[in-house]
Amino acid sequence: MFKGSVYRRCSCKVPVTNEDGEPVLDDNGRPKTRELGSACPELGRRDHGSWYYYVELPPGPNGKRRRPRKGGFLTKKKAEEAAQKIWDQAQDGVDVLSDETVAQFLLRWFSKRVDLKRSTRSTYEDHINRVFIPHLGHIKMRDLRTRHLQEMFEQIWRDNEQHAANRDAAELAKLECEAAHRAWKQAAKPRPPELRQRWNEAKEKLREARRKPRYITGPGVQLKMKNELSAALDYAKNTEKLISQNWTEDLVLPKYTPPKPLVWTDERVAHWRETGEKPGPVMVWTAEQTGAFLDAVAEHRLYPMFHLMVFRGTRRGESCGLPWRETDMTAGTVHISEQLVAASYDVWEDTPKSDSGARTIRLDSQTHQLLLFWRRRQQTERAEWEKKHRKEPKKYDPYVDSGRVFTWEDGRPYHPEYLSQVFNRLLQKLGLPPIRLHDLRHCAATLSLAAGVHMKTIQVLLGHSSYKLTADTYTSVLPQLELEAADAPVALVPRKTNQPEGSADDEQPQGPQAVPTEEPAASAPPDAETDPEPGSSTDDQAPVRPLIRPVESGEAVA
Repeated sequence: MFKGSVYRRCSCKVPVTNEDGEPVLDDNGRPKTRELGSACPELGRRDHGSWYYYVELPPGPNGKRRRPRKGGFLTKKKAEEAAQKIWDQAQDGVDVLSDETVAQFLLRWFSKRVDLKRSTRSTYEDHINRVFIPHLGHIKMRDLRTRHLQEMFEQIWRDNEQHAANRDAAELAKLECEAAHRAWKQAAKPRPPELRQRWNEAKEKLREARRKPRYITGPGVQLKMKNELSAALDYAKNTEKLISQNWTEDLVLPKYTPPKPLVWTDERVAHWRETGEKPGPVMVWTAEQTGAFLDAVAEHRLYPMFHLMVFRGTRRGESCGLPWRETDMTAGTVHISEQLVAASYDVWEDTPKSDSGARTIRLDSQTHQLLLFWRRRQQTERAEWEKKHRKEPKKYDPYVDSGRVFTWEDGRPYHPEYLSQVFNRLLQKLGLPPIRLHDLRHCAATLSLAAGVHMKTIQVLLGHSSYKLTADTYTSVLPQLELEAADAPVALVPRKTNQPEGSADDEQPQGPQAVPTEEPAASAPPDAETDPEPGSSTDDQAPVRPLIRPVESGEAVA
């Protein structure tokens, strides 16, 4: 049964007097005052005071009385509606008297999320301490509304504009510093001191510009923030009954579209060489470009790893963390069961990115032979290193038996970030169109797709959680396959393309023709109209294969 009351009161004050009618003074000698509340004689005026409500809830622990109250309503009806809403929420189990703030709740909720991976926990912790608590932490959970969350994201948008201006200023300062350094270096000796002074001033200006925040919180990161808040508020609503609604449901954010891989076509490569601009954040090599890279690094120490990533699509952390115990060189398979994850200088071992990431990969014959060679090389390097350690223990540390497939000469596994740095340096040296090391996974997918591998097989190869994710990501394919797809519908339509030499039709355009009202007296045999001639373009369509140099089983990799 609903038990509540509404009343009107104001904040008018009058002096406090004693029994003799004299004012009562406080410790500082000033007269004490009290509010008239609902006894104010001015409450008869419509514009004086405001409406309040209180609701009598079931007693709490130890029979403690629970009476939520709130004021500031312009009309009696609004106060009654608010009182009814509080009563209904209390009947649904919501703790309408909780004074817990958003900051207190988020920290308490985060401490319970022991199910998160270490890298994900780090992201959550950063967003909570850097964004959520500064903007929302002071608000009580029971007072939180969508407008508070929307205002937080609007402030992020304003910060993005300022950070973009800071980034432009830092880039301009960098160019000025480089110009000042170039002028000083090219000056004849003895160099004028004013050139050195100008260079020093430019360096200080650059340092000052780089101290200002330049990080842009893009649509993808904003969507992550929304999802994190949504998970927290779902817990507050459904589990602890702190709120009645998940206030992230009505948020309006910039639309986020995940970038899709783009292929480095000849035109895009030419534009990049002329301007230095990449067409998109995720780029994929063609088969020819992939082959050029593999040929150029065939003597590099990390060539077996690059070959594995190009054709079998392993992530860099999966490649670094691959243990020998999860490889079957007899069957030619590797099982992805763990990975090395890097955050700054810290590296730790973790499980695959998702449940579907734990997978068994069938090796192609070339990669299989390369791993067999690599295992023999690793065994030889271990024997040599242990020999060096015995002779010069102060210079050479003991061999590290990490059990990893890809290691340094002393057995230490590679740092994932080191692989990216080596890969980027190789691309700059070779002058190939730039891609990220992670984009080798996209190369593996597009090459498999061009070779006729089914999309479901590619999904399993890459360890994606859904078929839709794989299909949506790899709608961009290699140019050869695009040409085949474009020509396929045209080849289905029979056309009069094989006329006898010297006929009048040879000079007619090969576009759509009017349908004759009567059959011609003589016509070519049906086969002559529909069957292509030997040696025509349709017979020249050969299957597309990656242009990769074969690796002989006994070939050495330096």
